[in-house]
Amino acid sequence: MTQQAISVNASPASSFARVSLLIYLLLIVYASWYPFAGWRDIGLTAFAYLSAPLPHYWTVFDVWTNVAGYLPLGMLMVLSLPRWRRWSPYWAVLLASLAGVLISGTMEAVQTFLPTRVASNLDLMTNSAGALLGAVLGAILRPRFGPDSRLLQLREHWLNREASQGMVVVALWPLAQIYPLSHLFGFGQFTSMLSTWLSDLLEQPVDLQAWITNDVQFSAAQYWLTETIITACGLTGTALTFLILLRQQAPKLPLTLLLVFVTLMTKALATALLFAPDNAFVWLTPGSFGGLLIGALMLSGLAYAPQLVQRRLAGLTLIMALLLVNIMPDNPYYTETVQTWSQGKFLNFNGVAQFLALLWPFCTLWFLFHPMHKRRRQHPLRESR
Repeated sequence: MTQQAISVNASPASSFARVSLLIYLLLIVYASWYPFAGWRDIGLTAFAYLSAPLPHYWTVFDVWTNVAGYLPLGMLMVLSLPRWRRWSPYWAVLLASLAGVLISGTMEAVQTFLPTRVASNLDLMTNSAGALLGAVLGAILRPRFGPDSRLLQLREHWLNREASQGMVVVALWPLAQIYPLSHLFGFGQFTSMLSTWLSDLLEQPVDLQAWITNDVQFSAAQYWLTETIITACGLTGTALTFLILLRQQAPKLPLTLLLVFVTLMTKALATALLFAPDNAFVWLTPGSFGGLLIGALMLSGLAYAPQLVQRRLAGLTLIMALLLVNIMPDNPYYTETVQTWSQGKFLNFNGVAQFLALLWPFCTLWFLFHPMHKRRRQHPLRESR
C-alpha cells in the first residue's frame, strides 16, 4: 500500500460506490444460489465444508473466477466507507476483507442445501483472497477520488450532481448483454419465466406469449421487423438515459458512441465465449442491424432536445421495447443457436447475466421516473453550470 493512500485524507464515500456495492451484493447472492430450486437437507451442517479436505478436482478458471468475482466487492466496500483518518486505511482493508470472508462463507454454507451447487472451502479461500486484493486496491485508489482529484473534477464538469444512480444503471447496460437474448437489447422478458412458474403451479403447460398472440405463427420477416423495433427502442431509450446525466459542456456524441461501442463489443465477446468464436456476431441479424441504424437516426435528432423531453422519450421507448419483448414469442431461428450452449462452468455467469437482463429495464424506468428529477427541474440553473 502506498504512502499516498495512507496519508491522504480521503473524501466522503461516493453514493455511486454505495449504490454499486448494494447491486453487486445482490448479484453475488444471485450468482451463488442460482437457480434457487431443489432445496434439500443431506444431513450435513451448513458449515461442514470448512473441515472437509480440499477438493481434488479444480481448474485454474474456477480459481481466477472466484478471485475476480470478489475483487470488486472488496474494492467497493473500501470506497463506500466514510471519511478516514491517516491511520485508518489499514482498518478499512481489514474490515472489507473480513466482510468478504463472512459473505463468502455464508454463500458457501447455503450452497450445502442446493443440489446443483457444492460448498467448497477452496472457493471460500479464493473468494476471500479476491476481497483482500480488492480492498487493497480500493485503499490505493481512493485518494484519486478525493475532492481535488482530476477524476472528480471531470465528473463535476461533465455529469449532473444527481447522476450517480443513473451512472450505475448505464454501467450495467453492457454487462446485461452477456445473457443470450432472442432480440438485441430485448431485456425484461418475464413472461417465459412466469409461464414456467404457472405450469409448475397448475401442473399443466402454460404459455402466456402464445395466449397473448392467440398462437399466431410469425414469419422470419416479421421476427426481423419486431427485432428492429426492439433494438431501435432499446438503443434510443438507453442513450437518452445516458444523455440526461450529462451537462451541456460534456462531449455528448463521443461519450455516447463509446458507450454503444463498448456494449456491442461486450455482446460479441460474451457470445464468442458462450458459443464459439465463429458465432461472435450471430446476434447481428438484419433486424438488429436495421434497429441500430434507426436508433442512430432517432438519436441524431434527440441528442440536443430538452432533458425533460429526453427523459420522457427514454421511458416511452423502453416501455415499448419491454412490451414487445413480452408479447412476441421467442425467435425460433435464434433459439436453435442458444440450445447449443452448454452452461457448464458458466453457471454462475448465467445466473447473474439472466438476473441483470431481467431487471435492467425496470431499474432504468425507476430511475427515469424517480421524484428526484422533479427537484432538479426546480433548480435548472444550478445543473447547467
